[in-house]
Amino acid sequence: MKRNQVKEAEFSQSNNLEKAVPLIVEWYQNNKRDLPWRNGANAYHIWVSEIMLQQTRVEAVKSYYEAFLKAFPTIEELANAPEERLLKLWEGLGYYNRVRNMQKAAVQIVELYNGQMPQDYEQIKGLSGIGNYTAGAISSFAFGIPKPAVDGNVLRVISRFHASYEDIMKTSTRKHIEEEIEGIIPENAASDFNQGLIELGAIVCVPNGEPKCDICPIAKLCKANQKSVQMELPVKKKAKDRRIEKRTILIIKDEEKIAIQKRPEKGLLAGLYEFPNLEGHLTRKQLIEYAKSIGMMPVRIKKLENAKHIFSHVEWHMTGYEIIVDELEKTCRTNMIFADKKEVMGKYPIPTAFSAYTQYALSIMEN
Repeated sequence: MKRNQVKEAEFSQSNNLEKAVPLIVEWYQNNKRDLPWRNGANAYHIWVSEIMLQQTRVEAVKSYYEAFLKAFPTIEELANAPEERLLKLWEGLGYYNRVRNMQKAAVQIVELYNGQMPQDYEQIKGLSGIGNYTAGAISSFAFGIPKPAVDGNVLRVISRFHASYEDIMKTSTRKHIEEEIEGIIPENAASDFNQGLIELGAIVCVPNGEPKCDICPIAKLCKANQKSVQMELPVKKKAKDRRIEKRTILIIKDEEKIAIQKRPEKGLLAGLYEFPNLEGHLTRKQLIEYAKSIGMMPVRIKKLENAKHIFSHVEWHMTGYEIIVDELEKTCRTNMIFADKKEVMGKYPIPTAFSAYTQYALSIMEN
């Protein structure tokens, strides 16, 4: 295809998407879900919801969102929050660097903008942990600034709309789509258009299973629908295989307390708390030797269920043991912390990677 033909084809695609704009806006206004962060256009609330919604389902976010804003109703209170309390409130959402970066950004907002979210796209984008998508979402949802907010939902909708086989994992593909949307986003309805595209991808042009083309407001303009190739798109390069790590999780307790420990300040689950654990799948004999090496004399050892937890690039295959000892604090020669049930539940942030064993720990302490 000659260069001028390529330009004509690109113009035709953009022109086609421009025709879809009023249809998307109207559909969103009539069909949007009632979500707590859509009540008003509070930039702080929108920011909190958007960070929480990354890698997390909408239904799972609702209770976290309300609890977080109750604890930190203002950006200034978020900036001054003790990290441990912050992480405890985030417990279960995962990807803890998200909330750490939020606090860093909150400090920036307090220092640079009097505790108020700046009403400028570039200034918002300059905050810690905020990239193109989040900056576009805050800018358009809260302030009506006509900037694109391109997430996975939007990438899928636009790829299908154009029947494009470009890999959506490529930075160049995302950049092209951002530029295309910025060229047609309506200045008087930037929020509804951006949220409409996202909503379309979330509940109509869905990622798993057949898209609901029969109720899609732009189905007649959609090339994937015309060519019946919806299920082939979007093209997404397969991620590298995750590394498998075997670990043995230990629920160590006496009559009153359970042992936990803090993870290193850098790396996976940095700075969070965990049940003591060891590399590999250890036998009962190896556990007895380990317990003796740290000054513990097990009274009883009970095998617990196996569990698995998947991170982005690592997969933990875990086996667990309950180890009952006489007195933790008098005998143990490690840096472990000995906490009671209330502290485990209310003070120390323990990641969901250990959730299969958290339930054992808490139920054991009730006995």
